[in-house]
Amino acid sequence: MAVPASDLASLPFTPWEMFLGAGPVVRLVMLLLIAAALLSWAVFVAKTIELRRVAARLGVAERRIEEASSLQSAQDLCPEEGIVRPLLLAAASEWARSIDALDDRDGLKERIMLHLERLEAAEGRRLLRGTGVLATIGATAPFIGLFGTVWGIMTSFTGIAATRATSLAVVAPGIAEALLATALGLVAAIPAVVIYNYLSRQCLGCKAQLGDLTALILRIVSRDLSRLHVQNGGGQVLHLATARAEQAGR
Repeated sequence: MAVPASDLASLPFTPWEMFLGAGPVVRLVMLLLIAAALLSWAVFVAKTIELRRVAARLGVAERRIEEASSLQSAQDLCPEEGIVRPLLLAAASEWARSIDALDDRDGLKERIMLHLERLEAAEGRRLLRGTGVLATIGATAPFIGLFGTVWGIMTSFTGIAATRATSLAVVAPGIAEALLATALGLVAAIPAVVIYNYLSRQCLGCKAQLGDLTALILRIVSRDLSRLHVQNGGGQVLHLATARAEQAGR
């Protein structure tokens, strides 16, 4: 059915005009989707900066601990910020608590490893904090937009039935407004999924660096234990172990 040019010129074909012409329910859906899209990008910027800083700190700490000859020198060389110092302090604390059982080297290394794994898991959860909202947006935004579309089409058909008019000028605006809700749902969902996958990969990279640091600390602990057991005389061994415990307790 042909539509007069005057009617086509008056149709709200721009997104802003379609938003203003939408009903309250569809407009609320659009606002929610716009807020979700902005939240996704805000999380992306914040987490990207955070993860890059964490990766840089872990890289510096890894290079410094690689150069350390003992657990104490590793504590002196490592940065004050981040998870590295708690890892070293946990190893030193367990060493101090096991001062009377240093002969059981395997048991000591196992207990230190358990401490480090617990801290490593907690840091991994902290790195992923805030990314769950991206998964929620990516999973629900298309359905929220679809709800707005269905509601808008229902409203359009209700208007057609009320006015008994079937011209394109009556049908098109409502359908266009409804489809705009679906489009906004996709605009919110697709970047959220992409950002979530990107941040997950960055978190996995940081966790891999953290695993390397844990392995370095365990290697230093094993080296220190070997030094203790090759010393000549039990008194010297006891002196070194006591000094280690005093340093860990500071």
